[in-house]
Amino acid sequence: MTEHIAALSELEGWRAEEFAARVHYRGADDAYSIEYYEPSDCVLYWKVKGDGEVAVPVGRDTVPDPLRERVRQDLVEAGVDPDVEDRVV
Repeated sequence: MTEHIAALSELEGWRAEEFAARVHYRGADDAYSIEYYEPSDCVLYWKVKGDGEVAVPVGRDTVPDPLRERVRQDLVEAGVDPDVEDRVV
């Protein structure tokens, strides 16, 4: 596990998985899984459907701004450049 992944895993809701960290957020109507991959230095957003067994990747322009800001703040706290959140994959 890398230093940044370890730092993210110490933040509320984040879990480490070798070279990635994942967090789940549930809003009023939608649920998301957000993943940060250190080797490629990128953030991916997944919209979780139904009982959580199905998730589909979504463009960040479809993700609510408050959630994106929360992810960016978490990245900063973990020592990751928050601009990676906006990077096109």
